[in-house]
Amino acid sequence: MINALRAGGEVQLGYFDRQLEITQKESQSSVVTVADIESERVIIDIIRAGFPEHNIVSEECGLVNNGSEFTWVVDPLDGTSNFAAGLPWFGVLIAVLKGKVPLMGGAFLPVGDVLYIAEKGKGAYRNGVLMPVIFKRALRDSLVGFGIDFSDDDAYLNRGVGLYKGVVESSRNVRSTNSLIDFLYVAEGKFGAAVNMKTMIWDIAAPQVIISEVGGVMKDIEGEDIRYSVDEGVTGRSYAVVTGLEDIVGEVI
Repeated sequence: MINALRAGGEVQLGYFDRQLEITQKESQSSVVTVADIESERVIIDIIRAGFPEHNIVSEECGLVNNGSEFTWVVDPLDGTSNFAAGLPWFGVLIAVLKGKVPLMGGAFLPVGDVLYIAEKGKGAYRNGVLMPVIFKRALRDSLVGFGIDFSDDDAYLNRGVGLYKGVVESSRNVRSTNSLIDFLYVAEGKFGAAVNMKTMIWDIAAPQVIISEVGGVMKDIEGEDIRYSVDEGVTGRSYAVVTGLEDIVGEVI
């Protein structure tokens, strides 16, 4: 996992802050660049070399189902819009699921060379140092990350805007990178919580492990546990999530 995270990040740095062709995917909020494709290729090659029998779910390539109980979940470039704009809020996310349960999670921020690794029940590490449990504080004393994408679904947008209003009224202030940075800042205790109204499995599986290993939780915006399923619908299933300590998540939703 560490080799794959660092290899993907090296690809990203090679393309960062250069003029790149940007291709729109399903909406104006979802784009892809050559860096996404090349990072994914390098990461998948490393995974396949070590674990050829495992399943892989990746943002650009979709699902490779080998019938294994283990599934690698890959976001080869989380924060593509930031990356394409020359902003340093991007990185690599990789998780391993055993069945439907996230077992391991890793994140790498190539700008700054910051590596996060967590395994269920064994703690989370930032650049090899054990991360402490998140310090408890109230929502009113916290910064909150908030991400929302374009949608032609008015109900979705209205729900997100309403939730944003509530967060503005109840927290110290709101910040948004709309990327893995928001989740990692929760794990580090810099943000009290983070909300993202549209994520996919590759956006949240790794951060969920990291955050849970420092005492936090990740829920959907109804307050229910996140449930994953490795099937043909996995690449189209989205999640609106809130993460932080359980008390503060309850305040947000």
